[in-house]
Amino acid sequence: MEVVIRKAVQEDCKDIFSLIQELAVFEKAPEAVIITEADLEAHGFGAHALFECFVAEVEGAVVGIALFYPRYSTWKGPTLHLEDLIVTQQMRGKGIGSRLYARVIEYAESKGVQRIEWVVLDWNTPAIEFYEQSGATVLPDWRTVQMDAHGICQFIEKRKNNERI
Repeated sequence: MEVVIRKAVQEDCKDIFSLIQELAVFEKAPEAVIITEADLEAHGFGAHALFECFVAEVEGAVVGIALFYPRYSTWKGPTLHLEDLIVTQQMRGKGIGSRLYARVIEYAESKGVQRIEWVVLDWNTPAIEFYEQSGATVLPDWRTVQMDAHGICQFIEKRKNNERI
């Protein structure tokens, strides 16, 4: 089986979106995906792209993605955040995820970044074991913090009303 890893192009957005939806189902949160294929096209391509993406193709079909973007660490300097590494259910276990992962690491090294960061669900034991075996450190003492659009609006409203936060 020949696997081609390449930089995503705008025409891949339908497949990228499909894989994002598949990941959301795997992570037991299909309703959490609010972006659209058009959002991916607008945000990932052109002069002001917010993310980059590698795709894995088998026989011309996109079967996996690694989507990432630049960050900056006040302690380390330039870093990358690996947002999603996804391989379709039927193609898992064939080394495709490992190849996408390696491509992101090679890219990061070529850009001179000091760290790559990502999150993994605590119940995804196979992924955790893979990452640890690859030399990554899974930090047990950090918690991911998020504020959704509703929380942002509530915060802004409280600030406007001079409420204590």
